[in-house]
Amino acid sequence: MFEPFPGNYVWNLSVNLSLSTGGQLTEILEAIDPVIALSAKGDDATSAYLDAWEGLGDRMVSLGDEELAAGRPWSAASRFERAANYYMTGERMQEIGGRRRTEVYGKMLEAFARVVVHGGEPVSRVEIPCEGGSFPGLFFRAPGAGPRTPVMVQFNGLDSTKEQMWGSPLRTELARRGISLLMVDHPGTGEALRLRGLTAVPESERWGSACIDYLESRDDIDQARIGIVGWSLGGYYAPRAAAFEPRFALCVAWGANYHWGELQKARSRREGENPVPHYWKHVQWVWGVEDQDAFMERAAEVSLAGVVPLIAVPFLVTHGAGDRQIPLTDATEQFEAATGSPDRELKIFTERDGGIEHVSVDNMLPVSAFIADWVAARL
Repeated sequence: MFEPFPGNYVWNLSVNLSLSTGGQLTEILEAIDPVIALSAKGDDATSAYLDAWEGLGDRMVSLGDEELAAGRPWSAASRFERAANYYMTGERMQEIGGRRRTEVYGKMLEAFARVVVHGGEPVSRVEIPCEGGSFPGLFFRAPGAGPRTPVMVQFNGLDSTKEQMWGSPLRTELARRGISLLMVDHPGTGEALRLRGLTAVPESERWGSACIDYLESRDDIDQARIGIVGWSLGGYYAPRAAAFEPRFALCVAWGANYHWGELQKARSRREGENPVPHYWKHVQWVWGVEDQDAFMERAAEVSLAGVVPLIAVPFLVTHGAGDRQIPLTDATEQFEAATGSPDRELKIFTERDGGIEHVSVDNMLPVSAFIADWVAARL
């Protein structure tokens, strides 16, 4: 993994996520160079980290405006897309509830809205009705998919967003194979959490079923060919949804998450009150609980033990051999427990393959292509 911040796994992971979802190396290095120096001295550089990414996003927006004024909307959209990427990279590492965090997130949404308008892509912002409210998504219709397209639903992890999923190679790899993609900020993630106060629940089939209900309301979807994929904590959410929502035709866990609650207990024992900046406050926010004890009670429910055997459709588990967050044993246990699946596969990404880190964030292209091929052979 590219590690510009010595010893800071979380920031390094964030930089790699930016690069894997559309960020450009030279732009990023120029922006974060002063922050690397602060971090190396041991200073608290969290605010400077946000300054760097926000400033880079502002620069991209300004350049995008110049492209628009010159009559180059597609070039402008490319700038706006990277602006959204950079704003998000800075925002997600900040303390919960800060004014600047809210402002930068708003800038991200504004920049991405301009991608939808000017980018010439077959993408639309959609609303998924759910339990008296709704949560937002991005629907990308594969070009040339035909009158009724197969589609994958993509779930987020603990702290990613639909805009980051947009930037990953999976969308374009699926589209090359004629498969559309619905990327959602479901409860506990992205816009649903930040602007609507929709917190996560262990029963992810509640929003998984809502996604299928929405897709079935469209006349351009092949309702018999709807699959689901989730990355990071989505490696819990997606299999859970597939186990209890029989309308999903297949399931992919992009990074296993089998005993997530147990991992939180181990993390607390190993790393104490502050394993990474703001981590415990973040997970309490995601799950809508008020303190650490309540979070640990909720986290204990986040397990696929006894759930995975209920999956009765094709099931793929991918995992990075060098994942530093989720042990490889979670992947093997998750795969071996899927005894009800008629067609299951476990793919471990090695150094030779590329993509050994958590959800292959160090190199997402190999895993995206593998998933797309696996899905296309079954949808």
